[in-house]
Formats: sequence, C-alpha cells, structure tokens
Amino acid sequence: MGTPPKTGKPVTLTIDGFEVTVPEGTSVMRASMEAGIQIPRLCATDMVDAFGSCRLCMVEIEGRRGTPASCTTPVAPGMVVHTQTGKVQKLRKGVMELYISDHPLDCLTCSANGDCELQTQAGAVGLRDVRYTAPQAPVLANHFSARDTSGEANPLYKAKDSSNPYFTYDPAKCIVCSRCVRACEEVQGTFALTIEGRGFDSRVSPGAAFDDFLSSDCVSCGACVQACPTATLQEKSVIEKGTPTRSVVTTCAYCGVGCSFKAELNGDELVRMVPYKDGKANRGHSCVKGRFAYGYASHKDRILSPMIRDRIDEPWREVSWKEALTFAANRMRGIQEAYGPKSIGVITSSRCTNEETFLVQKLARAVFGNNNTDTCARVCHSPTGYGLGQTFGTSAGTQDFDSVEKTDVVIVIGANPTDGHPVFGSRLKKRLRQGAKLIVIDPRRIDLVRSAHVEASHHLALRPGTNVAVVTALAHVIVTERLYDEAFIRDRCNWDEFQDYAEFVAEERHSPETTQFLTGVPAEELRAAARLFATGGNGAIYYGLGVTEHSQGSTTVMAIANLAMLTGNIGREGVGVNPLRGQNNVQGSCDMGSFPHELPGYRHVKLPEVRAIFEKAWGVTIDPEPGLRIPNMLDAAVDGTFRGLYCQGEDILQSDPDTKHVAAGLAAMDCVIVHDLFLNETANYAHVFLPGSSFLEKDGTFTNAERRINRVRKVMAPKNGYADWEITQMLANAMGAEWSYEHPSEIMAEIAATTPSFANVTYELLEQKGSVQWPCNDANPDGTPLMHVEGFVRGKGRFILTEYVATDEKTGPRFPLLLTTGRILSQYNVGAQTRRTDNVIWHDADRLEVHPHDAEQRGIKEGDWVKLASRSGETTLKAKITDRVSPGVVYTTFHHPDTQANVITTDYSDWATNCPEYKVTAVQVSPSNGPTDWQEDYAAQATRSRRILPAAE
Repeated sequence: MGTPPKTGKPVTLTIDGFEVTVPEGTSVMRASMEAGIQIPRLCATDMVDAFGSCRLCMVEIEGRRGTPASCTTPVAPGMVVHTQTGKVQKLRKGVMELYISDHPLDCLTCSANGDCELQTQAGAVGLRDVRYTAPQAPVLANHFSARDTSGEANPLYKAKDSSNPYFTYDPAKCIVCSRCVRACEEVQGTFALTIEGRGFDSRVSPGAAFDDFLSSDCVSCGACVQACPTATLQEKSVIEKGTPTRSVVTTCAYCGVGCSFKAELNGDELVRMVPYKDGKANRGHSCVKGRFAYGYASHKDRILSPMIRDRIDEPWREVSWKEALTFAANRMRGIQEAYGPKSIGVITSSRCTNEETFLVQKLARAVFGNNNTDTCARVCHSPTGYGLGQTFGTSAGTQDFDSVEKTDVVIVIGANPTDGHPVFGSRLKKRLRQGAKLIVIDPRRIDLVRSAHVEASHHLALRPGTNVAVVTALAHVIVTERLYDEAFIRDRCNWDEFQDYAEFVAEERHSPETTQFLTGVPAEELRAAARLFATGGNGAIYYGLGVTEHSQGSTTVMAIANLAMLTGNIGREGVGVNPLRGQNNVQGSCDMGSFPHELPGYRHVKLPEVRAIFEKAWGVTIDPEPGLRIPNMLDAAVDGTFRGLYCQGEDILQSDPDTKHVAAGLAAMDCVIVHDLFLNETANYAHVFLPGSSFLEKDGTFTNAERRINRVRKVMAPKNGYADWEITQMLANAMGAEWSYEHPSEIMAEIAATTPSFANVTYELLEQKGSVQWPCNDANPDGTPLMHVEGFVRGKGRFILTEYVATDEKTGPRFPLLLTTGRILSQYNVGAQTRRTDNVIWHDADRLEVHPHDAEQRGIKEGDWVKLASRSGETTLKAKITDRVSPGVVYTTFHHPDTQANVITTDYSDWATNCPEYKVTAVQVSPSNGPTDWQEDYAAQATRSRRILPAAE
C-alpha cells in the first residue's frame, strides 16, 4: 500500500474523479491504492514511514503548486488529486531514466528478474530508452573499495559483498532509495546501514570504510533484504534456486514470538522464508533464525528411516515403520506386564504442534493408563503457570505484543529480548526510542541496558538468586511511599489480603537499604526505579527464564504479579505481566495437558467432573492420581521401577539439569523411544528411533507467548513419510488403541470439545481471522487479546506474601563464583537445528563470559581454555573476558553438546513446580589445556551410540 496505515477521523477526497474516504493522516499514495489506483514508486513501502526521496510518485493537486510526492503528502478534506496527467507522466519517465542510467541492464540474467520493483516501475512509466550513461566502475578483485592509480582507496566503487552466509550486497544495482537503511532503523532498530557518497557515487554502506555485512553491526534479520526493490540485497537461495512461484503462509518453529512467514517455493523446493505482513505477532518482521535458518530440514544429518536396537551399545539398524512400531509396542507392553501400568511414560514436545502434543499426553492417559506425562515447559516456565494461576487465576500472560506500543515504563527482568525474542525486542526498542522508559533487572548487562539509540533508565544488576528480594524491595518503596493505586486495589483485589501484604513488605528487612547487602543493588538506584515504575504511566513487566529457573521461581512470578496489581497495571493496553516464552509452542504444550497433574486446560486430574469429560470422549477410565515429572521418572528409573519412555521432540540429556543423573536414568531403562529429526544426545540411550517431521511438513497450530493460536501449514510432503501426529497415532494403535484421525483439524475439534479456553477454535475460524488468542469461547468468540479487563479470572486479584528464601546452592572457598546461563541471537536452545545451518558462522561454540577482575586473579586471558567446575561436574570451554558480567558472576550459553553446560548445573529446583535452578550454580574457573576426561568419554560414547548398520541389500 506504499505507506503505513493511519487511524483517525474519516477524510473524503477525490482521486482521478473517484471519491475516496480514508482515516486522517493517510498519505495520498495509500488513499490512491485504497481506491485501486496505482501510483509508481520506488522508495515507498508500508514497512517504514514515508521518505519522499525517489520522486517517482509525484502527483498534481488542484490549488497547489508543483508536483508533490504522494507518499509524504497527507490527505485533506475535499482535496482533488490527479495521478496520471501528461505533466506527471513526463516527469516520472525522466526520473526513471536517471535511475536506469546508473543501473546495470542485465535483467535477463539478474536473480531478481520478474521480482524487481525497478523493472516493474520502468514498465509502469513507459520507459523504453535511456539517453544518459554513468561512469563505469572498474572490475575489482576483492570486496573492498577499488584503488585509484595513486594507490589510495577509492570509496566510490565497491564490488559485490558475499560475506553474509544468507544474502549478497551488489552496490552496482543500488538505486539509493534508502529503504534498507530505514528498515534497519525503523523496523529492526540496529542502525547498521548508512548512505555514503553523493550523486551517482551514493551507495549503501554497512558501517566503516572496510566493513562488510558480516563484520558490521548487521544482525541478519533480513529487513533490509525484504525492503530492497532491486537485486542489490538478495537472498543467496534466490540466486541459486530462482524466483519463487508460489507461497504458503505458516508459523516459525523457533521462539515463543510465533512469527508468521510466507514459505516461498519453486515447485516443492523451498526458496526463501519471507515474514508475513499480516502476521499479528511479528507484523512483517523477522530474525536471522526464522528468516534464514530453515536449512536444517534438509540437512544430511536428518534421519528419515525408523531404527531399532536391542541394547544401547549396539549399532542402529534401519527397519520398516511397521517393524519399528511393533518392536516399540511390544517392549512397552512387556514392561507394563512386568513392572505395572505406571512403569512407562511420555515426554511431550514444546516444538511440536498443539494437536501432536495433545495426542502424546492422550497416549499416556488413554493407552498407557497413567498420568506419567511431562514436558520441557516444566523446566522453563512452569512457575509462570503456578504463580499467575495463584494470583490472577490463569496460567498465561496478560497482553498481546501490540500492547508494547502503548507502554510508558517497561521492566525487563530475567530476559534478554534482543537475543531470545528478537522480533519482540525490535518492537520494544522502537517504543523506547519513542520515549518509553526502561528498567532492566538482570545480573548481566544485556544489550538493552546500553546500545545504539537505546539506554535503560536503571539497571539493577542483582546477584543471581535474589530476584524475590529485589522485587519485594520495589514493592516496599511503593507501599511505604504510598505510591500504590488504592482505587484499583479496592475495586479489583482482595483489600484484606492487600493489608496483610502491605504490612509484610513495609517491614524494614525488605527495604532497599537492608536488602542491598544481599542483592548487590544500590538502595538509591532501586528506590528510583520503584518510583519510576509506580508514577511513570502505563507500566508493563516482561520476564523470562531468569525469573522462572530458580528455586524461588514461582515466588518471583507471584511477586511480579503483586507489583502489577499494586500499581494498577493490569487490564488495559500498555501494561500487564508478560512471560516471554522460550520455545515456539511452550504455551501450547502447557495448554494441552502435558503436566502429570493437569488435564488439558489446566484442570487437575483429581477432579472427577474433569476426568468425566475426557473419559466420555476417549472411552477409557483416567487415573485420578498425578503421574511422574521428568526428575521423578529418572529417579524411579535408577531405582528400577520406571522402565520405558516415549520422548517426542525433546533432548533431555542436553537440556535438563545434572546431565550425569539424566544419563544414569536413561541408561537404566529397558525401552527409550526417541521421536525426533536427528540422532540427538538423548538418542545415545535410545532403543527405538522414530524419524520426525519438520514444521514445514505438517498441518497444525502453535500457541505463542501472547496466547495466540497460529496455523502451521504443510509446505511440502514429509521427508520421512509421516507427520508427527500420524506417528503417535500409529504407535497408539500398535499398542491396542483404535484412533482414526485423518487430519489435525479433527484433533483440534476434540481439543475444542474438551477444553473450555479452546471451545470455539476451529481451522475455519483461524483461516477467517488469521489467528486468535485464547480464551476463545462463547463469551469471547473472536479471542481475548487482553486478559483481566473487567475483573480477574479468579474474581479478585490475590496478593501473596513473597518471603525470600536463599537457595541451598551456596558459594564457598571451593566454588566462589556464580554461574548463570542464557541464549544468544544466532543459536537456539540445544542447537539441534541452528547448529545445522550457516548460523554457526556467528557462534560455533559456547564461551564462558568472565569479568576482567576474576580473569586476572586466575591468570585467564581472552580465548584461553578454562575448566568450569561445580559440585555436580566439570567441563571445559573457551573464555571471553567482558565486563557485561559483574565480578563474581560468570555466564555461558548451552547451545553446543560438546560443552554440555548442564553437567555443571545442580538438581535444585523450584519449590512449587520442580522447575530446575539453571540460573544459580556455584562454580570455580581455572585454566585448562582442553576437554575434560568426562567430555572425552562422553564424545566417545556418543560416537559409538550413533553407529548405523549399512542397509541390507
């Protein structure tokens, strides 16, 4: 549509004789497009604000002099516009002639042929001849600037830059429309691109004189590539595979933002992923993972045939689907006959669809006959479910992502949006540049604390493990200085509970002056942050795994909820409590009943009226006793009472804490079934491998961090022959079930019939609306973007006392440092997917961030091998010396299995949910010569376990 949409009172004008009514502030160009009248343009796009540089979109307006640019001219009542007069047609042709004179005329061989806006607009203005020629650039031997005869660098001519693994930059084709520069600024917020030179010598630059796109600040989000109207910035996949001819809209399978993409194909070959402008979670933006890192789906490591083995020290042998499923079913039934019905269980996936996850927990309850079902969601965000359920009455975030555009003060606690949720991070940065204030509560100086054009008002660099003390101290200031919203509390919350809570937080032991010795946060800094949040307008809180993955994770979530209620920041746009979910369907896996104590919809399995719903639907009797969580399964396996596991789409050996204990539990089982794309680390201990299907090969739905249910659509046929839901159904039927689903829409119909928050969700509704946010029921037929608008789900909001209890994990002379962990932009979770893409060019190994003071004390220099040891185990990796961490704190990622960071983490966990305490581990760091004995033994065992016998002739 040329320029972004506007909202305002209606304005009526006339364009080429047609009356058009549009909102006030709309550009003449967009109004024209609304009327179906095309105006040629090159610099205008609805991705970014109008710029008015190309001059191709000029029009004539009665009563005004000249030929103004239609993209920067707002409509006015009664305005009369002419878009196709002889004067503007002649001027447009002249403008286009100048552009073409400085552009290679290699259209037949250009990778953008047929998909080039310059080519299209040249045709639109009727250009058939070019009278001008531009100076010819010399042929260059490298990607740096040419040099003139004196040997000096000549910045005017640059060769093609192919340094980025995913796209090329050809300055010869640049028309200096600035769309890429503006997309980098306005959409992504990185400000990596500029325009250098003047006139014919103007070109886009990715940074300093000798920077290329790989060495610059570019984060490879693809916004510049998407904005480019020519082949100046072009995906290498398009250059290699040709211009796509068809597209399918689907949903990204990386983080919990849930971005919508158009998967563009040539035949059945995927050429590129383009962020979908109508996607309500991402609004046409993307990150490097969703935009480019999809190549793992066709990686050579992918397993496409079922495999079995009798013992884990044997090589794998490929078999038919029937043989593999019969082998698995017989083993699992044999275990139950020998050890009882509760001796086997399942682990559902936060990467698979809602429909697939629903079937896996149904497999446990309706086929295995027990509630032994758990999910990775418990090891990341189960405290969110518990904490928000207790305070608000529902186990999910309160807002949609659009809400950030109305916020005035943001608290980001225990999250790193620019790395973990980059598309939301870009939206947040845009709001901060518009004037919103930011408070960061994190032991590490994340990019949001201070980076280009963004700086936090306050950084509360707390000591790991003291979240509860810090949030309660914020509440202490608000209560004792009477900054709380009394009207909101009296109307929406239990006033008596608030009185008890206010008395509790007002105690001197919760004051910033007292807690600063525990938390390391200066009292005055904390007081200033509390005052800002309480008085700064709409206040929103966004949090991540740095809140939940603690022994007091649930307590911190409740403290955050208290803070939102205390300040009245619930129930409208721009406020709320917003968990940033880690994986694409973490929210959905929780919704679908993956926990051992809850059936779908967060209803306890002990409730007879809830069991009756599913017993009627499934024709079985459901066990009223909660089943085993993953740690309990592993403990029982070591004890000999839990013997069989079906693990779909999760790698618990790499992702769960205390790796040695996980390995011991898996090794003790008689049948481990791994259902995945690759022979992951857990598969080292598996007896059956069922090859999975990627998100490109299935239909279904994902539910993102804002409770948005998005369609996943099949882009291509499953390379393994079956979608994951079909494989689970075949396993169930091999064990005696009689399931007969023919399409995931039938599974969603069953979900809707049994789960109140999904009551009205159908594929037809999702096709019509694009997406909806649960609860979607008779009371909210179009979904619920904002929760708790009129009242809390539980009725009155509940204030809960949040006593700080120190973790049992203590530092001491042997282990004086605290380790905390997190993610990095280019890699994802255990790295099974991103490590099999060109993203490894940015992050090929986990590094340990160490403060210069701690490094100097230990004689450690940048890039040195160091041993990282805890009470649980030890590993080695290379050191990165940085003041992003505080003295006494070290930090690493967990994306690479050769590091196995979780061999270090302990088995301490959240008191309410057993969510592991990944974020606080007492460690020592010392110089090392290379891998530990454990790493070498692990690598050798992994190599042995992945042997595959040659296929039989």
